[in-house]
Amino acid sequence: MLAETGLVALWLAAALAALQLVMAALGLKGSGELMSAVRPVAVVQGALAIIAMGLLIAVFWRSDMSVALVAANSHSAKPWLYKVAGAWGNHEGSMLLWVTILGLAGGAVALLERRLPERTLIATLGAQAAIALGFYAFLLFASNPFARLEPAPADGMGLNPLLQDPGLAFHPPTLYAGYVGLSVAFSFAVGALVTRDVGREFARAMRPWVLGAWIFLTLGITAGSYWAYYELGWGGWWFWDPVENASLMPWLAATALLHSVTVLATRDGLRAWTVMLAVVAFSMSMLGTFLVRSGILTSVHAFAVDPRRGAFILALLVIYIGGALALFAARIGTVRQGTTFDPVSREGGLVANNLLLSVILGIVLIGTLYPIVAAGFGVQLSVGPPFFNKAAGPIALLLVAIMAVGPLLRWRRDEAQAVIARATWPIAATAFAFAGLIVFAMPIGVLPLLGLSVATGLAVASVAPLWKRDLRRTPLFTWGMVIAHLGIAVSLAGMACDAAFTSERLIALRPGEATRIGPYQVTLDGISPVVADNWSALQAQLTVTRDGGSRRLYPQSRTFTDPPTTTSESAIATVLDGQLYTVLGVTDGRGRWQLRLWWKPFVTLIWLGGVLVALGGALSLLGRVRPRRRPRPEPVWR
Repeated sequence: MLAETGLVALWLAAALAALQLVMAALGLKGSGELMSAVRPVAVVQGALAIIAMGLLIAVFWRSDMSVALVAANSHSAKPWLYKVAGAWGNHEGSMLLWVTILGLAGGAVALLERRLPERTLIATLGAQAAIALGFYAFLLFASNPFARLEPAPADGMGLNPLLQDPGLAFHPPTLYAGYVGLSVAFSFAVGALVTRDVGREFARAMRPWVLGAWIFLTLGITAGSYWAYYELGWGGWWFWDPVENASLMPWLAATALLHSVTVLATRDGLRAWTVMLAVVAFSMSMLGTFLVRSGILTSVHAFAVDPRRGAFILALLVIYIGGALALFAARIGTVRQGTTFDPVSREGGLVANNLLLSVILGIVLIGTLYPIVAAGFGVQLSVGPPFFNKAAGPIALLLVAIMAVGPLLRWRRDEAQAVIARATWPIAATAFAFAGLIVFAMPIGVLPLLGLSVATGLAVASVAPLWKRDLRRTPLFTWGMVIAHLGIAVSLAGMACDAAFTSERLIALRPGEATRIGPYQVTLDGISPVVADNWSALQAQLTVTRDGGSRRLYPQSRTFTDPPTTTSESAIATVLDGQLYTVLGVTDGRGRWQLRLWWKPFVTLIWLGGVLVALGGALSLLGRVRPRRRPRPEPVWR
C-alpha cells in the first residue's frame, strides 16, 4: 500500500501543478479570486511531493522487493544509511527527489515571498508550476518510481558499490537543491517578463533565492569533489568528467547571475543581463539533467537509462528554455534601461567578472558537448584536463585578479589612479609571493606559479572591505563577501599546490619492506582479510612515519557480491600541511603487493576554501534577509 499511496500523492501533486498553472494564467487576466488561490495550491502541491518522496524512502527502508526500483537498487543486507540514501541513488528516485525539492521551493515562494507585486508573484508561481508539471509527467509516464514487480524476488540486486558511501546522503540533495533553486530564479525572471516588472524590487526578491541556490551548488560540488577524490582511488580531485562539468556549468552561470542581480538590486543596473543570466543558469541545470540521464554519456556519475527518457528531458529543455528565450525576445524591448555607469566602477568590475565567467562557461560547454556531437557523426574523440586547464586556466586567473580589485572600486564612477593606490597592498603581496616562489621553491609550472601568486593577492584584497571599519558594526553581507572571496583564494592556493608539489610513487612491496614518499616512510606490515555485512576485502596494514611519529593506515581492495564489483578504498593521513594518500593494488604472485602513494601538500585547502565560500554565501543570505537595525557607514572607496 505504501507504493500505491506514493503514486497517488504523485498524481495529485501533478494535478495541482496543472491547476496552479491554469489558475495563475486566468488570474493574470483579471480574476482576483483565482489569484488568491494560487498560493495555497502551491503549498499543498509541495506537501504532496514531500509525501511521495517520504513513501519512496519508506519502501526502501522496509526493503520491499515487490517495488521494482527497490529490487533493482537495494538489498536487505545493506546498512540502513544506504537503504535510505539509495532511494535517490538511481534514476527514478533521483528524479523524484528533484521534483520534491521543486515542489518544496514553490511552496516556500508562495508562503514566504512578500516583496513582489501580487501579479508578478502569481506569474512566478505559474512558471514554477509549468516546470513542475513537465517533470511530474516525466515521472508518471516515463520513470514511475513506484512500479510493482511481479513476482517479487527474494532479494534485491544491490546498490552500485561506488555509491555505498555517506557522500550519497549529502551530495545529491545539496546539488539538486542548487539546481532547483535556479528554477526559482528562472521563474522569477519569467514572471517579471510576463508582467513587465523588471526592476529593483524584482531583483531584491530574487536575490535570496539565487544566493541560496548558489550556496547549495557550492556545497554539492565541494562534497562531490572530495567524495570522488577518496572513493575512486585515483588521487585526483577534479577530472573534467562530463558529468562533473554538468554541475560546474550551472555554478558558473549562478555566480554570474548572483553578481548581476546584486547590481540590479543595489544600483538598478544590468536589467536585461540579469534576466538573461537567470534563463542561462536554469538552462545549464536542465542541460546537466539531460546529460546525466539521457544515456549518451559513459561516466561513473551518469545513470545509464533508456535514451527515450533522455528524449523526454530534451523535449522539456526545448520547451522551457525555448519558450523563455522567445518571451525574452518578445518583451526585452519593454525593459527600460537601468542606471548607467563608467567602465572604471564597481559595476564595471562586476560586468567584467560576468563576461569572464561566461567565457569560462562557454569553454566548459564546448569541451563537454563537442565529443558528444562528434560521436553523432561517427568520430570518437575525448576532451580532457589538458584542454580545459590550458583554455580556462589563464582566464580564471584573470577573473581572480579582477575579483581582487572589485571590492576596492567605487559605485558608478572611479579613477584608475585611485584604484591602483587602494590596491597597493594586494599588488605587493602578489609580487612578493611571485618572487618568493621563484627564489625559494622548486621549479613549478607557469599556471601553478601564477595561481599561488594571485591567490596571495586575492587573500589580502578580500579583507579590504574590513579596513577602517568598526568590525562589530560591519553588516553580515559584507562579512559574507569577505569570507567567500577569501574562500576562493584558499581553494585556488590548494589547487596550485596540488598541481605544483604533488609527488607520486607506484611500488611493489613484500610485508616488512618500506619506501619513502615526500616526508613519509611507508612500511607494509601485512595483508589481512576483512568481512563486513555486504562486502569482503583484502586490507593492507601500513605504518607511516614522519619526524619520529607514526600512525597506521588501512587501504583496502573490496569485493561486493550484490552486484559483483571490486573497488579500491583509499586510506588517507591528513595533517596540517597536506595529505598522504594510499591505495592497495594487486599481488604479483611472488609475495609482493602493489601500493600507489601520493604526497599532496596543502591539498585540503581546496575543500576548506569551498566550505568558506559556502559559509560566506550563508552569511550574506542571512544579512540580506535579516533587517538591519540602523544604517552603517560605507568605506571611503565606495
